[in-house]
Amino acid sequence: MNQNEITNEHKLQQTRRHFFGKAATGIGVAALASMLGPKAVADEKPDGGVLKNFHNPPKAKRVIYMFQSGAPSQQELFDYKPQLQKNEKKELRDFVEMTQRVTGMTANQKSFPLAGTRYKFEKMGSSGMEMCSELLPHISGLADDICLIRSMHTEAINHDPAITFFQTGHQLAGRPSIGSWLHYGLGSMNDNLPTFIAMVSRGTGRPNCQPLYDRLWGSGFLPSTHAGVKLMSIGDPVLYLGNPQGIDAKARRRMLDDLAKLNQEKLDEVGDPEINTRIQQYELAYRMQTSVPELIDFSDEPQHVLDAYGPDVMKRGTYAYNCLLARRLAERDVRFIQLFHMGWDQHFTLPKQLPGQCRDTDQASAALVNDLKQRGMLDDTLIVWGGEFGRTSYCQGTLNAETYGRDHHPKCFSLWMAGAGIKPGLTYGATDEFCYNITENPVHVHDLHATILHQLGIDHEKLTYRHQGRYYRLTDVHGHVVRDILA
Repeated sequence: MNQNEITNEHKLQQTRRHFFGKAATGIGVAALASMLGPKAVADEKPDGGVLKNFHNPPKAKRVIYMFQSGAPSQQELFDYKPQLQKNEKKELRDFVEMTQRVTGMTANQKSFPLAGTRYKFEKMGSSGMEMCSELLPHISGLADDICLIRSMHTEAINHDPAITFFQTGHQLAGRPSIGSWLHYGLGSMNDNLPTFIAMVSRGTGRPNCQPLYDRLWGSGFLPSTHAGVKLMSIGDPVLYLGNPQGIDAKARRRMLDDLAKLNQEKLDEVGDPEINTRIQQYELAYRMQTSVPELIDFSDEPQHVLDAYGPDVMKRGTYAYNCLLARRLAERDVRFIQLFHMGWDQHFTLPKQLPGQCRDTDQASAALVNDLKQRGMLDDTLIVWGGEFGRTSYCQGTLNAETYGRDHHPKCFSLWMAGAGIKPGLTYGATDEFCYNITENPVHVHDLHATILHQLGIDHEKLTYRHQGRYYRLTDVHGHVVRDILA
């Protein structure tokens, strides 16, 4: 699909509510039928999205993004720095020019002492990828399957704008999330489950940390049909999915049919595209009444699979549970699956908090990758694991033999990817000996987004949406595909 075709599509979407309000009823009905019948346009658009053709051959069919909210410390997990050990308690400013922003939490510190890690690193696998085998024994075992990027950088220095930036490509709320962009561009691959699903778990590291808001998986200015659906950790997996007391399936079906007729009449009258969204959501909810209970029923999982994900896998709402659920969603061709795990914000007492946080995530993250690999699904499933920024090499708070903490550091941190055409066993990018600056192959958030879209067959510069007089895209006016990490 060229830019002119996308432009015309957007103009149609922006003006249809005014057009349908004055157009003949037959045209409105035809438009409704086209929106409700993706199978009818399957030969023209990949899975019913706005793009008529892929921009490049896709490697990935779906994405599982394991977002580690709070910012894991790269110095403890992925980017070992012997000079931090050697120069512990010496001043960072004695070795580097401290030109970068610092948060208000440490800006007034009189001293910025270097803090080395207390944990063991090893070179793992035939690739020799160096990771913390002590805190991440299972993820370390994936050394030959993942691509470790040590040169990520971002602009935001506080949690909410930084997390929002990773999800939407912008620090301020109101833009569509990456999963919504994919739904808009590529459409759905499953008629019985949402295209974009989010799940949230709370870690043991720092459980009472920053909240996560529903707008992080929202559709922004895209039609709300493209928003993600959050699976709840308690009660009904999807809010209001069950029938009211005294209402059986047949009565529910009759009610939805009558409601659809009323909504269609309103559509014919005013042409509001959100009415289409409402109709589709009611119908999807009806189908989910059957598909969701089957989805969360783990009774068909062999014991060795449950064991692989760890002891918490049967505890609903845990990270391990969500990882197994992510694999089951991937099997059912949900296009974008996002796991948010909270608790990675170790400002103080890092040695007390971080080991538990790693135990929450290590085994299940590795199990998910291995599970997909064994099922032949890793080849077309893109895996992303990482947080919103990194941590400082200087200590926040008390520094002694037992304890220390780290503040926010957006200018260099680590993230790993796997599957769907990503080079396995590759360590990409580098930071200086004090993990303050990037020295090789910087990768910005926009570059990550451009690369994710590329692996799904999308040119990030061509997937746009007209809103309030201008064209928007996930990467705004930035971003380059990181081709060095592509197989």
